[in-house]
Amino acid sequence: MDLKSCAMEDPCLPVVPQLDLGSLVDSDEEDRIPENLPAPTDKYKLKHQQYKTAMTGGYKQFSQRNAEKAKSSITHQQTPRNKTDDKCVQGAEAITDDLTTLDRKALLQLGYAANPHILQRSTGKSDADVVAAEKKKQMVAEQVMIDHLSRAVISDPEQNLTSEKQEISHILPDSKLAPIRFRKRTLHETKIRTQSTLTENILSHKVQFDGRIISRNGRDACRELVGFFFTHDQSLTIYEYRQFGKNRTNVLPFIQKNIYCHQRGRRKGKQYRLADLYVGANLTFLSSDHPRLPESVKENTVLTLRITNVDWRALDSLRTDSEEHDDVTSEEANDRKILKAIQDLLKEQLRKRGVRILTGLGKHLQQLDKEGNGLLDKADFKQALKLFRLEVSENDFESFWLILNSSGNGRADYGEFKRAIIGEMNEYRKSFVRKAFMKLDFNKTGSVSIIDISKCYCAKMHPQVISGHSTEEEIKSSFLETLKDACSKSDEVSYGEFEDYYESLSIGIVDDEDFVNVLCTPWGI
Repeated sequence: MDLKSCAMEDPCLPVVPQLDLGSLVDSDEEDRIPENLPAPTDKYKLKHQQYKTAMTGGYKQFSQRNAEKAKSSITHQQTPRNKTDDKCVQGAEAITDDLTTLDRKALLQLGYAANPHILQRSTGKSDADVVAAEKKKQMVAEQVMIDHLSRAVISDPEQNLTSEKQEISHILPDSKLAPIRFRKRTLHETKIRTQSTLTENILSHKVQFDGRIISRNGRDACRELVGFFFTHDQSLTIYEYRQFGKNRTNVLPFIQKNIYCHQRGRRKGKQYRLADLYVGANLTFLSSDHPRLPESVKENTVLTLRITNVDWRALDSLRTDSEEHDDVTSEEANDRKILKAIQDLLKEQLRKRGVRILTGLGKHLQQLDKEGNGLLDKADFKQALKLFRLEVSENDFESFWLILNSSGNGRADYGEFKRAIIGEMNEYRKSFVRKAFMKLDFNKTGSVSIIDISKCYCAKMHPQVISGHSTEEEIKSSFLETLKDACSKSDEVSYGEFEDYYESLSIGIVDDEDFVNVLCTPWGI
């Protein structure tokens, strides 16, 4: 007699759910649904219908978006603009046939972009990020106002003139023998006289912006900087926001309030203006003018900051008032045109093999830098391009070198070389790269061990894992293999190498949200 018949003959025995018994007796048998289950209520019917509609709509949107992308890429390839583009497309087709195993393993990461299960990102996280960002901006703005308003009052010696005259009659001849209550007591004695009195109204006419340091040093690249440009005297200041744990924060001056000028490029020597504030703009400062900078930052002669976000409302209102407009010179426009043409040419060559070539190029240039200052000669760059089969005509390279070597010393930073000749991902994408690295580098050392990366990487949501064609371990090992190939050390990944890896992946991804999925899904950010 089996268990089910026993349970049916004796009603006093507790009835075990038939689904569990069936699965224990015969694993191959189909799941049984108990006949005595109550009918679903209207509430659950409605929920099921809403879920079904949402899933169907999501799949439809996903398929339509993929079809549009495929159509646009086909049209782009079938519309040659000139002879140079024809050669570029033919080269890209030849490269596609020449993909290595490492290239194919790197391209597996693009699968996260084509996953319909992650089309809608968590709105809860994005809302929390917005609230945290606003709180940070408000905290920094308050600290800036406190610092500058307090400094103006405390450092003005005239504030003590009237009080000294009133109290002089109450001081006894021998002040050292007088009781403490009759002595003149002041917090400090200062001889600094302020040139102008700042008020809250004057300081309120400002534009706030976020920035980051352009550096391959992970600690410096991940510093959270917030700047302010004041229109009353065309000065600017930059503060660093630090967070220790969840609740403790600190705001400290990074660049003191002053009037500064461009230190590089076509506008070298010209004073910063409102027109210089836009996302992607570079602000350059001489490290020698700021002795309180961290030692790692002072290693470079020029400190370069990249603006990542701007308060557009304040900027537009102040621009209207001052009627200031961006005056791009013909030389600057020509420089941008030359760089854009070279970048488009190389991106077509790198679309499929970008990870292997770009990361290899970075390692090669780093090895050529024997002095460790990041500077290389013109011949080194030409040889590197030839070695990695990145074809640039002689005329284009000469025009490019004139732009890059604006100082005329015959040498250039290899980081600037890569950014100029290949281009960069936009600041929206770059912000997620920094966020992912900051999550991995919890000790803020600027590098992460391969063991920690392996622990944090999660491939559960990869389409091949969901469909059963690959296991999580296979996807993870493919990622680690391609990442290790990009690193100079086999057991450690620096911020620069991590950024280069995703920079090369970014070349083959058109849509920003697809890139965000590629980055955020395996790292859980």
